[in-house]
Amino acid sequence: MLEHGKPVTRAWVLHPDIRNDQNRRDADARLKEAVSLAGALPDLKVVGSDVVRLAKVSPGHLFGSGKIEELGQQLKSDEIELVLVDGPVTPVQQRNLEKAWKVKLLDRTGLILEIFGDRARTAEGVLQVEMAALSYQRTRLVRAWTHLERQRGGLGFVGGPGETQIEADRRAIDEQLGRLRKQLQKVVKTRSLHRASRAKVPFPIVALVGYTNAGKSTLFNRVTGSDVFAKDMLFATLDPTMRRIELPVGDEVILSDTVGFISDLPTELVAAFSATLEEVLDADLIVHVRDISHENTQAQADDVESILLNLGIEEDAPRLEVWNKIDLLPEEARASALARADQRDDLFAVSAIDGTGLTDLLQAIAETVKAPQMDEVFEIGFADGKRRAWLFEAGVVQSEAQTETGFELSVHWTAKQKAQFQKLV
Repeated sequence: MLEHGKPVTRAWVLHPDIRNDQNRRDADARLKEAVSLAGALPDLKVVGSDVVRLAKVSPGHLFGSGKIEELGQQLKSDEIELVLVDGPVTPVQQRNLEKAWKVKLLDRTGLILEIFGDRARTAEGVLQVEMAALSYQRTRLVRAWTHLERQRGGLGFVGGPGETQIEADRRAIDEQLGRLRKQLQKVVKTRSLHRASRAKVPFPIVALVGYTNAGKSTLFNRVTGSDVFAKDMLFATLDPTMRRIELPVGDEVILSDTVGFISDLPTELVAAFSATLEEVLDADLIVHVRDISHENTQAQADDVESILLNLGIEEDAPRLEVWNKIDLLPEEARASALARADQRDDLFAVSAIDGTGLTDLLQAIAETVKAPQMDEVFEIGFADGKRRAWLFEAGVVQSEAQTETGFELSVHWTAKQKAQFQKLV
C-alpha cells in the first residue's frame, strides 16, 4: 500500500498472554515493546495492537477458532497486510493463520531478524544477520528462497515471495549458507587481526552493555564526543563501535558500544553475533547501562544478565551498573535513585542527556581498570626502536639514559603492560 508516494505495509501487533506460562511478563508492557519493535522498521505502519488472553495454546492455530474469526474481521476491515505476533509461532501455526486471515505473519524472532537485517551496516554484521535469518527460515520454509538477492534493506520477510517447492528452498538455503560462512570466515579473520593489534595497545577495554534503547549510544557519544547514531528507538545501533578516551585522571581506555540486548533474543542471532559479542568477552570492565525510567527496568536487567552468562561472562567479572535516564524520573524517584547510588560503590545514577553523574562514573571506571603498578629498570638496544616507542606511547617511562649499547629505561607499569611489552617483536 502507498502512503505519501511510498510503499508502506499496514501491520497489526498481537501479544498472546498465555495464562499457564510461568515466565510470562506484564502483557501490556510486552505489547508496548512489540509495537516499538515494529516501529523500528521504516516501511511498516502499525495500525493497531491487542493483547490476546489465552488459557492455553492451540497447537495448530495458536488461537481458538472464535478468536481467529474475530481477529480476521478486524484485520480485514483495517486492510491489514502483516500480523506481528509477539512470541513464538510454529511453522504450522504460521501457515494456518496466514491462510485463515489472508495476510503475512511474523513472530517475534522473525521481526527482530528483520530489524537487524535493516540496520546492519558492516560487512560482518550483514553476513551474520543473513546467516541467522536463513537458519531461522530453514525451519519454516513458508516462502520461497530460491532467489536470495536482497531487494531492499532488511531481509525480505515482510515483502517476500510466494511459496515454492520445499526441497528446492532447502537446497537453496543450504547453498547460500555455505557461501556466507566462507565470506564470514574472511571477515572474522580480519576482525581477529584487529583484535590482536589492539591487544598490543596498553589500554584497558570498557564495554557498554544493556537492554536495547537503554541509552548506551547516547552515553557513548556524550563521553567520547563521537556521533554514533542514537535515537529513542529499539536497536538504533547494531554494529559495535570503539573509541579511545582519556579519563579524568589522565589514564586512557578503549570504550566499546555494543548491540543492545532484548528479552527472548533469537538463538540464531546469539550464535551469529558471537564474533561481534567477543568484544564483551575481551573487556577488562563491563558497564551495564539500564533505563531506570522504564516500567520494567528490573526485568530488562535480568534479561541482560542472563545473556551475559550465556556468552560466558563470569558473575564475578569486573562490572559497574549505571542507572541512566534519571532526568526522566519524577523528582522524588530521582532523589531516591541518587541516594541509592551513593550507598553503593558499583552503582551510578546518571543522565547521558544532561551529564548528571558522569564525572563520578568516569572516575570509578578509572579506579576499576587501574591495576597495581611497579617500578623496574632495564636496558634495550639502539635497534629496538619499535619497543622503545611503545613504552613512550604507553606513558610508562619515568626516565631514560643513553648507554654505550642502547638506552637504560626506568618504567612504572602494570603486570599486563609488562606482559604486552615482552610479547612485542
